[in-house]
Amino acid sequence: MRPEDCRTLADLARFPFTTKADLRDNYPFGMFAVPERDVRRIHASSGTTGRPTVVGYTERDLDTWADVVARSIRAAGGRPGHKVHVAYATGCSPAGSARTTGPSGFGCTVIPASGGMTARQVQLIQDFRPEIIMVTPSYMLTLLDEFEAAGRRPADDLPQGGDLRRGAVDGGDAPGDRGPVRDRRGRHIRALRGDGPRGGAGVRGDEGQGCTSGRTTSNPEVVDPFTGEVLPDGEEGELVFTSLTKEAMPVIRYRTRDLTRLLPGTARTFRRMEKVTGRSDDMVILRGVNLFPTQIEEIVLRTPAVAPHFQLRLTRHGRLDALTVLAEARPDATADEREKAARAIAAGVKDGVGVSVSVEIVDPESLERSVGKIRRIVDLRETGAE
Repeated sequence: MRPEDCRTLADLARFPFTTKADLRDNYPFGMFAVPERDVRRIHASSGTTGRPTVVGYTERDLDTWADVVARSIRAAGGRPGHKVHVAYATGCSPAGSARTTGPSGFGCTVIPASGGMTARQVQLIQDFRPEIIMVTPSYMLTLLDEFEAAGRRPADDLPQGGDLRRGAVDGGDAPGDRGPVRDRRGRHIRALRGDGPRGGAGVRGDEGQGCTSGRTTSNPEVVDPFTGEVLPDGEEGELVFTSLTKEAMPVIRYRTRDLTRLLPGTARTFRRMEKVTGRSDDMVILRGVNLFPTQIEEIVLRTPAVAPHFQLRLTRHGRLDALTVLAEARPDATADEREKAARAIAAGVKDGVGVSVSVEIVDPESLERSVGKIRRIVDLRETGAE
């Protein structure tokens, strides 16, 4: 390929994709485009699903990153002087890094609480009364659980009129993930959607009805996840990012695996992005039917007597795959309400997805909690488990 092969953004469709496998194959610094002496920060993923992915940043990259986060906070309603409670882990993973530097550059006061130590975080939130909380939706629910376990009412202890500014990570952009937070907190809080770097490529923030892509720093495309064909605005497919300003590690057409749609801009010139409805790599084929965890989540969230915590367990009985939905009961749910909830979820999956599943309503707080990403699917099919 030559530079003249890309004269317009539309020409990017002729270029190959970059995938997470490419980052892993070039571990640790094979994707860097500048000398190592010019790299000012290195982040690496946890590596829980394989070799870690590494992303490098120059001084200019870090400034751009912080600026995009600051613009996202501004679009979400944040203002200089607001206190920002950051409940992302601030280790080698990039999740918490920009959330601490971006707000401070914008004039906010940052409380870098990091992840974990939930009881301590609840105490800090109660005492410091931040206007903004940056957190995954799953961990926000854990914080609300801790408020209630300590005999506190979140509606009293969280600041009135404050904004919940939360960043969504893999699997956190489910269609109903903001509803439980609003229900638990009340009408005084706004739960807004944001996202961090995808392969170091892009950042997006919520703006009313959708998300704004960081068009000045990255170019978004939506492609057919199976054919790779670029889809027109308004059609659902897989989100792909090309970085436009990155110096240390620019990426071309990075496949995020997020399923969404691109929409025209409204108040601002950025293109809008609809909420993520699932992930192409989370798709489960159950007896010939394509199924996404977010489809189950919608059903669980609208079912009375169950909490917004669930897990999907895949097993194999002989030659037949089976799926069990484990959903937590609310603390005040009676045995009869649990039984009705199990039937309602099973019927909802059958009617909405088209497959039969088993449903177990388990005791409150019996499913694994997470300070970040939730493991929604447990696949036991290759272990011989019945």
